[in-house]
Amino acid sequence: MRTYALTDSWTMTRRELAHWGRQPGRLVVGLVFPVMLLLMFGYLVGGGRGVSGDYLDYLMPGMLALTMAFGLEGTMLAVTQDLDKGVVDRFRSLPMADGAVLVGRSAADMLQSAVGLAVLIVMGLALGWRPQGGPGAFLGAAGLLLLFRFAMLWIGIQLALVAGKPEMVQAVQILVWPVGFFSNALAAPESMPGWLGTAVAWNPMSRTATAVRELFGGPGADPGHLWAAVAWPVALLAVFFPLAVRKFARMSH
Repeated sequence: MRTYALTDSWTMTRRELAHWGRQPGRLVVGLVFPVMLLLMFGYLVGGGRGVSGDYLDYLMPGMLALTMAFGLEGTMLAVTQDLDKGVVDRFRSLPMADGAVLVGRSAADMLQSAVGLAVLIVMGLALGWRPQGGPGAFLGAAGLLLLFRFAMLWIGIQLALVAGKPEMVQAVQILVWPVGFFSNALAAPESMPGWLGTAVAWNPMSRTATAVRELFGGPGADPGHLWAAVAWPVALLAVFFPLAVRKFARMSH
């Protein structure tokens, strides 16, 4: 049974990857947008309130985490379009594992996220950013970022299933924005009012960004956040993954 589930999920992943060739513009925009944010906040808007040391060293881990939180609308839109256009009804007639469509879509999104992560890291290196940790720390940071993305992705999928219609995706996706901007991605919580700084420090994305700063050896690092950077995404996955798969299965029968 597990073999069939993996095979079905891989088939759905290849289906989503084939869309990249037919819609390259969406892929390019998804890769370029984080680079534009990095340049805007790093050189145009400025920032660094409460940050000691080089701001680019503080900003890069924050931007990497921010990128993992944003860009969910592509997956959310694809899920709702499949439901709205009756594609799922056609899959329903096939001997396919429940959730294979969602797993395939999430796998394609994770591949795109990994590419986007690599593009942003290369851009940061071109701007003069230099992570101080070794190869193990670098891979650990990348793993934390992708784990956070995977958790956010399944929250997005659940929200998309609740929304049900493509036209509702934009309204629902706005709910993700507070997670990104009420965080320590762009400024240190110490520079904020007490209540806001406390809320920002508890933000799961802030935990990931702080842990990545620790692994990269940049300002704003705190080794105490490493466990939380793993625990938060795992807890979110434990809630939203089964919720999404269960809701999709109910909608498909």
